[in-house]
Amino acid sequence: MKAVFVTIFPELIESFFSVGVINKALDESIINFEVINPIKFLKNNERLDDAPYGGGPGMLFRSEPLEEAINESKKLTSSNAKVINLSPQGKKLTQEKAKKLALDKELIFVCGRYEGIDQRIIDSKIDEEISIGDYVVTGGELPALIVFESIVRNIEGVLGDINSLEEESFSHQLIEYPQYTRPEKNNLGNVPEILLSGDHKKIKTWRKKQSLGKTFLLRRDIFPKELSSDDFKLLKEFLSDLGYESDRIADLLKNINKK
Repeated sequence: MKAVFVTIFPELIESFFSVGVINKALDESIINFEVINPIKFLKNNERLDDAPYGGGPGMLFRSEPLEEAINESKKLTSSNAKVINLSPQGKKLTQEKAKKLALDKELIFVCGRYEGIDQRIIDSKIDEEISIGDYVVTGGELPALIVFESIVRNIEGVLGDINSLEEESFSHQLIEYPQYTRPEKNNLGNVPEILLSGDHKKIKTWRKKQSLGKTFLLRRDIFPKELSSDDFKLLKEFLSDLGYESDRIADLLKNINKK
């Protein structure tokens, strides 16, 4: 995959590609990247930003230099490369969206600053807008890198163990189960005995129960509306293990259907 980042802070992007699995994927030519700075397209004493028509706080990226930067980006990729704008008004990033974008061979990320970018760029040059959450950050560089990393992890060959990807949080619409490493005991507590048992079937069941329970308690917004009979039973056991009374469990689970 090739990615082009349109940004006035190339150093933010370049440093990201120098470490971790992203750097490894770059070294192995699984991914490639370019940075286009829209400032290079300014003429004479032009500004990159200007005040919005109609008044209001802040400044906006002007359309002309951004248009030229996007056009230049397409010369480095192709005319079919998908152009993504990072914006609070975009659809929220999900694991499913990351998997879908991982199928693209070329992506262009527009990293806005200030109060945003001229709407004419969004209307005519942007294929998709993506948000990383309901909060505000200073610019689009960090959101673009978050989106890109979530995409890259789904490209074959980037992660050494394919099971790492399959068992990660949200891969199956559930939060990942708790994990532990050595030592077995310390002042912070003990590793659950079942993980030391060597019984892989029981361990798998325990992990599923933990994922179901954690997702139900912490991220009800993504929890499935329908469960298999076995998963429904595991969720009931999880809540019972926490000390919930049977009447309370029944009330909590009343809106979940069993397949």
